[in-house]
Amino acid sequence: MNQEAQAPRGALEIRKRQIESSLQRRHRTERTFRAVGLAAVIMGLGFVALLFATILAKGLPAFWQATVTTEVFFDPAVIKVEARPVRAADENPQQFRDRELAWLNRLGMVNWNRIIEDTLITHLPDAAEKRPLVRQLVTSGERFKLRDMVAADPGLIGKRAQVELLADANVDVWLKGNIDRSLDDSQQQLRPEVRAWADELKERGVIQNSFNTSFFVNPDSRSSLASAGLGGAFIGTLYMMAIVIFLSVPIGVLSALYLEEFAPRNRFTDLIEVNINNLAAVPSIIFGLLGAAVFINWLHLPLSAPLVGGLVLSLMTLPTVIIATRSALKAIPPSIRQAALGIGASKMQTMFHHVLPLAMPGILTGAIIGVAQAIGETAPLLLIGMSAFVATLPVTPLDQSAALPVQIYLWQGNELRNFFEARTSAAIIVLLALMLSLNALAIWLRKKFERRW
Repeated sequence: MNQEAQAPRGALEIRKRQIESSLQRRHRTERTFRAVGLAAVIMGLGFVALLFATILAKGLPAFWQATVTTEVFFDPAVIKVEARPVRAADENPQQFRDRELAWLNRLGMVNWNRIIEDTLITHLPDAAEKRPLVRQLVTSGERFKLRDMVAADPGLIGKRAQVELLADANVDVWLKGNIDRSLDDSQQQLRPEVRAWADELKERGVIQNSFNTSFFVNPDSRSSLASAGLGGAFIGTLYMMAIVIFLSVPIGVLSALYLEEFAPRNRFTDLIEVNINNLAAVPSIIFGLLGAAVFINWLHLPLSAPLVGGLVLSLMTLPTVIIATRSALKAIPPSIRQAALGIGASKMQTMFHHVLPLAMPGILTGAIIGVAQAIGETAPLLLIGMSAFVATLPVTPLDQSAALPVQIYLWQGNELRNFFEARTSAAIIVLLALMLSLNALAIWLRKKFERRW
């Protein structure tokens, strides 16, 4: 009997040990999984932090530019132009405009480089016999700055004015230490005299690092690299964003509302849903090919225009907006619809007065994230010609323009690597700031329109 009683107890002990061993193994597996998941999160955050730290370290210095702060004498012996024309009483507008354009043309023919040379020589008297080299301290586009100052205020002729002139790109690179100073003269981008003058003016405070406002307001430039900016690309991107928001968001929301709430369930609507889901996964370069074929070759819209870029990005964003809107509508409980219909509301009133307001946070979040994703696309814009060099600021969506991601792509391949590497990172910072702002707007709108039911 004792042996028969001990047998069940032994089996119970074995079973207990098996259960304890199984629990320990499960707990170990859970702890391992949690540790691996935490390590993956930390690793992902570390890579993101490393990416942002690298971009910031390279890009922030580009927001400050070496600038020659000096007093410029607008020598009347060099600026040999008469007073700006004044419209006569018996003169029609076209005649006055012709005389004014002729005066501006004569003003543009003034040797503004001589004004710059004379200004720099006042700080470097020993450089009087090396005028062409002295001019290398300042970027070539600054002569137009002096011309525009006189055009705006002809009274400056014969007077002195405090002016900030952008240093040449090679001078900026040299002073920031982006070039190895121990390299032989044959490997340097500047002559020894120019390097010595730049260091001397830096020590005396004539050349200082100033906040680079031209980076944000100027268009791209090939003749005056130091004055190249993101102004044209930024305005072009804003135009495209506006077109995407006013086209893809309303069309996408209304399409999703019809498909989800009003469309009959048949093979045709099933085919539409499958195609929408497939379009969301189509590579963006395909939309660029479609835009080039339809909008440029067939409709003959202007090449490299924000209008075309906005239309292409709208096509690309539309499936994302539709899918996000349908998901937001599906998340609304059926009881909301049934309650509205039960108190006598029509189908349209139920959708627009009850369902759509409750789904608005999800709709806005999906739409803004889709727009933010479209902003960073480069491939479709390259195919519609937005990689062209444009040296003017766009006034309307029909004017030629660049875009921020395309500008980054073009600067990344510039031959003056030491200078444009920092500017490329700075442009990335601007693009990331724009995208993060849109994501922050999506979060704020979600909180603002969120309702409890």
